[in-house]
Amino acid sequence: MSKISWRQVLPLVLAAFFVVGSLSNIVAPRSIFEEYLKWGYPHWFHFVTGSLELMTAVLLARAQTRLAGAMLGCAVMLAALATVIFHGEYGHGVAPLILATFSIVVGWIAWRDQPAAGSMARA
Repeated sequence: MSKISWRQVLPLVLAAFFVVGSLSNIVAPRSIFEEYLKWGYPHWFHFVTGSLELMTAVLLARAQTRLAGAMLGCAVMLAALATVIFHGEYGHGVAPLILATFSIVVGWIAWRDQPAAGSMARA
């Protein structure tokens, strides 16, 4: 039986968190919808956030697109973090900070694991 590394599991767990986040933003229960309005975003902006999170999850799921997914996920979470900090809701910043940090780790691993640019031409 082969060992499964945390380097293989972390991107998939992160993708799962982004799927859950995307669904909660796309469906947007009244509490989430009202938070977006309170923060000054247009009434449709939760769809944008949910779509970006879903795209992040899809990109994270494949090794070939993982770096792009990690970068997008980090950008979305840093934007969320900036929003809650700007509005003084520091407690809401914990989850985006953790997800941004994990996105950076996954991105770093994906970047390190990329084949060298010339190695594909020689194969």
